[in-house]
Amino acid sequence: MLVVSEIQSQNHKSRNQNWTIPNLLSVLRILVIAPFAWFFLQDNLLWAVAMLAFSGLSDLFDGMIARKFNQITELGKMLDPLADKLTQGTVAVCLAVKHPVLIPVLMIFVLKELGMLVGGCILLKKKKRPCAAKWYGKVSTFLFYISAVVIVMMEGVFHLYSTATTVISYVLLGITAAFMIYAMVRYFQIFMQLLHSENPKDNLDINKEIKAKKDGSSRSSR
Repeated sequence: MLVVSEIQSQNHKSRNQNWTIPNLLSVLRILVIAPFAWFFLQDNLLWAVAMLAFSGLSDLFDGMIARKFNQITELGKMLDPLADKLTQGTVAVCLAVKHPVLIPVLMIFVLKELGMLVGGCILLKKKKRPCAAKWYGKVSTFLFYISAVVIVMMEGVFHLYSTATTVISYVLLGITAAFMIYAMVRYFQIFMQLLHSENPKDNLDINKEIKAKKDGSSRSSR
């Protein structure tokens, strides 16, 4: 009975540790995906932009909050990229349907995300630790959101079609595409370094890490 009670106590503590502000923000980002798609495809662009703006800002700040207040959890490490990929994929499809001018940037975005997914799978197969998200990855994602919001507002909300708005659109898309390419190059460099690294810190033994975390939780609960 004592062992069962201790296990239940540890499980309860683990669940409580996962109820953090960054994790809740990630969950909210996932929950607003469906309303965003609905509003956007129904041409209710003000609400669609509001959903997208919330998603972009929460993505920008959840990592900062997690690091500043020491609220980094294993669940958060999975939720944050999942929320990013689901949101960005939905936005990409919606924008491609409504605004063909964004398709070139969306293609770069898809290549970047597929490359990171394949690279992460290769590193895990080689028992190497995938790198965490870097600032240039976050900035390229944020620029993607900014470009999308500005173009949707100009064309969809205010119905502005002029040489000036066209120039603004292409400048924003050019900057976003350039930053995405820069992020792809930097991530590829890190991928190659990790793949050929002989540093023990870059090795990943999942079973060993799980055991270490359990042992640490046991000692802290005593």
